[in-house]
Amino acid sequence: MPSDTSLHQDFDRTLWQGRTDPEPGSERWHQKIQPLAEGGTPGCALLGFACDAGVARNQGRVGAADGPAALRRALAPLAWHRQGPAYDAGDVRCQGDAMEVAQQALADRLAPLLGEGHLPIVLGGGHEVAYASWSGLAQHLAANGETAPRVGIVNLDAHFDLRDPRHVRSSGTPFAQIAEDCAQRGWPFRYACLGVSRAANTRALFNRADELGVMVREDRDITAPRLTDIEQDLADFLRDCDHLYLTIDLDVLPAAEAPGVSAPAARGVALALIEPLIESIRDSGKLRLADLAELNPGRDIDGRTARAAARLVHLLTLND
Repeated sequence: MPSDTSLHQDFDRTLWQGRTDPEPGSERWHQKIQPLAEGGTPGCALLGFACDAGVARNQGRVGAADGPAALRRALAPLAWHRQGPAYDAGDVRCQGDAMEVAQQALADRLAPLLGEGHLPIVLGGGHEVAYASWSGLAQHLAANGETAPRVGIVNLDAHFDLRDPRHVRSSGTPFAQIAEDCAQRGWPFRYACLGVSRAANTRALFNRADELGVMVREDRDITAPRLTDIEQDLADFLRDCDHLYLTIDLDVLPAAEAPGVSAPAARGVALALIEPLIESIRDSGKLRLADLAELNPGRDIDGRTARAAARLVHLLTLND
């Protein structure tokens, strides 16, 4: 299915506003972000996915289509600590219920970014973004001639999102779709889901995760006393991968930290425990692509969720 260039919205400078200090070394993101231009020095490239058609199909609270703009506004005033450049590649916008068209458009934008050596960070949008992100990465790897790459997918999420896509494709099906795509390509399916809520996932989903060999760590397992063990489990998973794709559903965080999501978590995993896991992935040298999903600014309280998401983008980009 060809992508539709009319779905693309260019860099919007009005979203990047904030304080400016006169002292040297006091730059902030809004002063350093650049519009993406062909042939630029490789850096991190932010690309919005303004879509929540998958959330609507999944009978969730819609509003995540406004997430990319809210995340940029929250990121804009944060302090700049990067060495390399950061680019804003604009948005892919879903028209109505045309989720699959928007997913293909995002994949077609991501593949060349990866080919140019950028680290794309996709700003969602519902978690249907995951299948689009995967498709862009798979398109890139296949174009490079990789026949059976070991791509590790790490999903920080309260939900498996492994529902059967034969009924309806939605924000609840992306990793089942990815498993099917891997099977068709003859690629191994390597999936770790950290922060899963047993209360929010049926027995059928746990059974499917077991059948697919998913590495599962529940929210109640990720505690301060057990964090070292979780980090070791994650390190073992990363060791057997050639490439990494990190996807963060913000509903992995407790509702008090992330109220502005489609499905707020009654328990969740605290940001302070999530950050070391993200740092391990970032510092592995294998991270090719990341996305953040389910920011719903219309449901946010005092911008808490947007600020948490912006902090995670900031964390992901600190080692360059």
